[in-house]
Amino acid sequence: MLQLKEKLSQHWHCIQQNLFPWLEEDLGPLSEKQQQLVAVLEMTRVEEFIQSYRGWVGRPQDDRTAIARAFVAKAVYNFSTTRQLLDRLKSDKVLRQICGWIKLNDVAEEWTFSRAFAEFSKSKLGERAHEALIKNYQSERLVGHISRDSTAIEAREKAIKKESPSELKPKAKRGRPRKGEERPPAEPTQLERQLNISLEEMRAELSKVCDVGTKRNSKGYQESWKGYKFHIDTADGGIPISAILTSASVHDSRVAIPLATLTAQRVVNLYDLMDAAYDAQVIRSHSESLGHIPLIDFNKRRGGDTRSFLPHEAQRYKERSTAERINSRMKDEFGATKIYVRGHTKIMTHLMFGLIALTVDQLIRLIT
Repeated sequence: MLQLKEKLSQHWHCIQQNLFPWLEEDLGPLSEKQQQLVAVLEMTRVEEFIQSYRGWVGRPQDDRTAIARAFVAKAVYNFSTTRQLLDRLKSDKVLRQICGWIKLNDVAEEWTFSRAFAEFSKSKLGERAHEALIKNYQSERLVGHISRDSTAIEAREKAIKKESPSELKPKAKRGRPRKGEERPPAEPTQLERQLNISLEEMRAELSKVCDVGTKRNSKGYQESWKGYKFHIDTADGGIPISAILTSASVHDSRVAIPLATLTAQRVVNLYDLMDAAYDAQVIRSHSESLGHIPLIDFNKRRGGDTRSFLPHEAQRYKERSTAERINSRMKDEFGATKIYVRGHTKIMTHLMFGLIALTVDQLIRLIT
């Protein structure tokens, strides 16, 4: 942990003492928001994850780099639309040059931004950049707690009607089998099946279409929305480690094992903190198989259920509020409520640009 903090401190010191003065000498004084953007771009190096387009028809590769940096700026500034971003780029010389355009006429048109965003989504630019950021600044850290939670993402697209369970599979025969009758063994549940397949297969099985989801809020009332659900694993200090986007109707428990597997590839942690939606023995066993201690709130489905945390467990479980704060910051400050693109792939890219900006902001808070 000390080596990690020293590495972060050295990088932040270099940005403050060398990069900021160098930019201010050329561009003039930087505002607080411009300094935040420069820090995010410097620590993420999103341009290193852009695929080469040499030989392709269209604008040069340097333009794709500037557009990628501009989409990061859109998340940092919490702009609602690409049009709002373009208007700011044309009126703000400093922001324009930070992104990589020297002249006003160099800024790409809106249709070029749209095409580039589609390319970034297809190549999973945001996901790859965030993964590298975490491995660079968190892989050597021993994380105390991983807080797992999801948040509703409203989308501006038509919801897909969900098939009823009766339409998906025939009803099983009720009652005891007849003499000599052998019934096929019960099929494993999705959670049980996840224990024996790869991470890629687990993620492929998760629904990714836009549909309607329902979730109980902090006051106990049910809320419904049309769109998706963003599942995030957050480490102590409010550092988002990994994230998965699913349909709104996907139950939180269905994402616990793939999300835990993804997080385990990036950091080592001791405790897994989850609310009552994840209360399943399969999830507890999987957490223990990773060498973790699961602290999952109890879903008391029956009146006689007297399970409760021990005092020291209840104290540790309070750390799960970190996940709620990160969900709130994503929505209030980094564009999770301002989504105008459509489709799972593009919405995931939009959210990941915001998650990158949030992650760097939280990393800087750790050392300042």
